[in-house]
Amino acid sequence: MRILSKGTLRKYWESHPDCKDQLLTWYKETAKTVWGNFEDIKKRHATCKIVGSNRVVFKIKGNHHRLIVKINFDQQIVWIRFIGTHSDYDKINAETM
Repeated sequence: MRILSKGTLRKYWESHPDCKDQLLTWYKETAKTVWGNFEDIKKRHATCKIVGSNRVVFKIKGNHHRLIVKINFDQQIVWIRFIGTHSDYDKINAETM
């Protein structure tokens, strides 16, 4: 998968260093994988949540942080749409991010 953009994750972990290792692990694993559908994602990330408009919510660092991505399976592209604390996540609509 091609991930757009690592800089967004880096900026976040610079201000939230407690989640740096998990975000880096997620990035490296995702960059090396091929996802054909949502079931492929659930096989590796059982706790992720599939939401509307091709979006997936990943729980980071024991659900203290949330990562929302939008996925194009045909082009193998993952767009970072949101990264924030769980309380920040509660204030947004994950389906439209």
